[in-house]
Amino acid sequence: MINLIPMTVRGAEKLREELEQLKNVKRPRITIEIAEARKHGDLKENAEYHSAREAQSFCEGRIQEIESKLSNSQIIDITKISNDGRVVFGSTVTILNIKSNEVFTYQIVGDDESDFKKNLISINSPMSRGLIGKTINTIAIICTPSGNVEYKILKIDYI
Repeated sequence: MINLIPMTVRGAEKLREELEQLKNVKRPRITIEIAEARKHGDLKENAEYHSAREAQSFCEGRIQEIESKLSNSQIIDITKISNDGRVVFGSTVTILNIKSNEVFTYQIVGDDESDFKKNLISINSPMSRGLIGKTINTIAIICTPSGNVEYKILKIDYI
């Protein structure tokens, strides 16, 4: 059984753009670099050739990885889901750290999309796992390396 990889519409689009770039820009450029390096003679001691082949290997590996993720993806458009007041994949959650009184807003996204600096947290992060399924005004206890932290859910948006 194949495990589906959850991702937002935006995350799937970013992967498709990267795949397009790899296939139509980077791959042809590497092929030209390999052809140029071959012209320089002995391939055993040709650093440019080996460098280009290594770049080709990384490029092809990333293409396969992206194609696999996209073919096994479950793209979730949160805007098409009716907001039942629960934290779900794709939702944007505003929380209050009960101890410090700090307010944070995060969107729960797929692993490839997560970027803590942009407040995009992975569905597999401890924070997401602690928030999923909770409702407004409930307390979520998140296990952190420095101990449990309590957060009150202030707002849940499906945007």
